[in-house]
Amino acid sequence: MKNLKLKAARAGKDLSQDDLAKLCDVSRQTISSIEKGDYNPTINLCIKICKALDKTLDELFWE
Repeated sequence: MKNLKLKAARAGKDLSQDDLAKLCDVSRQTISSIEKGDYNPTINLCIKICKALDKTLDELFWE
């Protein structure tokens, strides 16, 4: 399932996938895979993404 909430939050912060990836110490491909729903990130990575985007886990990763 695509993570459109993550993509929208990233765009709302005017960050590219590469920008977010650098903030979270992962590759751009990892962020792309999460947004496409091809990769299920670890809880630690979810937390890093949430902190970088000023969002909660519920806002980005809960249906």
